[in-house]
Amino acid sequence: MVRKIGIIGMGNVGSTLAHGLIAEGVADHYVLIDPKVEKVRADQIDFQDAMANHSSFAKLTINDYSALADADVVVSALGNISLQHNAGEDRFAEFALMQEQVPQVAVSLKDSGFSGVLVVISNPVDAVSALYQALTGFPRERVIGTGTLLDTACMKRVVSERLGVNPKSVSGYNLGEHGNSQFTAWSQVSVKGQPISDFFSKDELEEMSFASMKGGHTVFYGKGYTSYGIATTVIRIVKAILSDAEEELVISSFQEAFGTYVGYPALVGRSGKVGHVQLNLTEDEKVKLQASANLIKERVEAALSKI
Repeated sequence: MVRKIGIIGMGNVGSTLAHGLIAEGVADHYVLIDPKVEKVRADQIDFQDAMANHSSFAKLTINDYSALADADVVVSALGNISLQHNAGEDRFAEFALMQEQVPQVAVSLKDSGFSGVLVVISNPVDAVSALYQALTGFPRERVIGTGTLLDTACMKRVVSERLGVNPKSVSGYNLGEHGNSQFTAWSQVSVKGQPISDFFSKDELEEMSFASMKGGHTVFYGKGYTSYGIATTVIRIVKAILSDAEEELVISSFQEAFGTYVGYPALVGRSGKVGHVQLNLTEDEKVKLQASANLIKERVEAALSKI
């Protein structure tokens, strides 16, 4: 069976994602879409030139929405990273642009006959995931976002650096908005099986939570964009979908309890979100998660009322 992946938006993240997927031989056919025709054509040629030195081969199609009809996964990588350079370092800075672009892409996706899983990177990812689902009418489980999976990885890096351990030895989650209202659910975090509270004070935990939330901005200010961390995050999600792994990942998905998309663990498989996870959070964490979900829901409802 041919595995096909579409990527809409071939900027820094989209092109890095395409390179990572191709290099790992994840799919057999890629559909790359971007309004900058010369750029996406150049990417196509560049990837084709690389094929002779890869251990696998893949077909490449550019700017053809009809080719998405039988795609297993489509990734929305739309965005304008320069808008992240704002006083509040708020990922909602790109939301006005997304309210212009997402409706157009949603129509094209529906017209193509696409029936796979839509994975959203575009910021603000929770709100944009909700927009896509509302405008396409796709089943909620088939529209998911990267959520706080990258933020969780940032948290693991921060903790591992403090303790001098491998980040893979750190388990736990950042929850809520992929943005300023997220938080680290320290009640769920452990290092080599030991509770995180065995290693750090409350003040130190708060400091590390903030550092993990701002990890993406540190990268952005250092090189002008982010790419490797988020691309690898998406590759992990895509692999879970294609292999029907039913893997627990902290993605952005629709949560009935909050009536909106928000970063929270879910099982990811062939149909997108294929199962629920229930965390035993502290009362303080529950309050923070509710507040973050409320913020997302309010912004989405306001946006949809104008579209």
